[in-house]
Amino acid sequence: MSSGDSKKVVIAALAGNLAIAACKFGAALLSASTATLAEAVHSLADSGNQGLLLVGLALAARPADERYPFGRSAEKYFWAFVVALMLFSVGGAFAIYEGIKHLTNLGHAEHESAKEIAFHLGDWPISFEASYLNYAVLGTSIVFEALSFRVAFGEFKVMARGRPFKKVLLEAKDPTIPLVLCEDTAALIGLGIALIAVTLSHVTGQPWWDPVGSLIIGALLTSVAVILAWVTHGLLIGTAATTEDRARVLAIVRESPGVERVTQMLTMHLGPDVIILALKIAFQPEMRVQEIEDATNELERRLRAELPDMKKIFVEVDSHGDGRGVQSLDDANGSQGASESKLAPATSK
Repeated sequence: MSSGDSKKVVIAALAGNLAIAACKFGAALLSASTATLAEAVHSLADSGNQGLLLVGLALAARPADERYPFGRSAEKYFWAFVVALMLFSVGGAFAIYEGIKHLTNLGHAEHESAKEIAFHLGDWPISFEASYLNYAVLGTSIVFEALSFRVAFGEFKVMARGRPFKKVLLEAKDPTIPLVLCEDTAALIGLGIALIAVTLSHVTGQPWWDPVGSLIIGALLTSVAVILAWVTHGLLIGTAATTEDRARVLAIVRESPGVERVTQMLTMHLGPDVIILALKIAFQPEMRVQEIEDATNELERRLRAELPDMKKIFVEVDSHGDGRGVQSLDDANGSQGASESKLAPATSK
């Protein structure tokens, strides 16, 4: 199944954020705007975050070895969690800190809209209010951020494949594209907030609008970071395969020759494209050891062919499994009675 091009999304976001951060820092330095500074730090943090995601993608591609016998696909989860922490601390917490600091020092600070920027371009003297520089930089940043958002959203639609966006965001097994999309969305909203704060501060002559904008941006970023941390935290612990994939596994196993019933099925994502599958199967009592071995090998071959993410498959012959992963799936499909009859343990003679 198509899951979108994670690397393309990350590189597009990195290029956009580096350019935006440079513009914002220049504008914040010249205009002394707190909201613009908060946005500049946010873009710098996002650039670092994309760098960390690229590290995760590179490490996850390394092959399995003696130290990591199941491979390193979980690197994508770990570095995504680190990115969520960075977004919370470097992005959101810094914006809140700057907003509070400037609110408590309003009486000692020069109002940024009154500040004049003057320099010479050759023999031509140029001067203008600092606020106009903020408008230009924030407007340019919105354009760059929108381009990055467009790439991320396009790949996210490929990944969603018609499913509800909220469901995909919260249940995605590859967090890279949803994470970048959330960052870009928060960045666009943050830029809008910064633009409104700078405009209100300039038009009304009230300097407190600027740090208030920084506080709102900080609250936005910390909220997004908490959601991302919660999602990636679940992936790090180990989530089951999707309901669709588990149902397909159950159907394949039950249709296989020699299988009497499935007594247990457990799955866990080690990474976006690496799933552990553990099965307990009751085979027909008259089957010999070699026949069971052949049936198991054929079953594994078919599972890997139809569900290539099931890279680690373990099958145990056991007619007394506790039904985990099987009965719950059957109950969800409205076949509890059938499930219970199939899972009834064989009586010993």
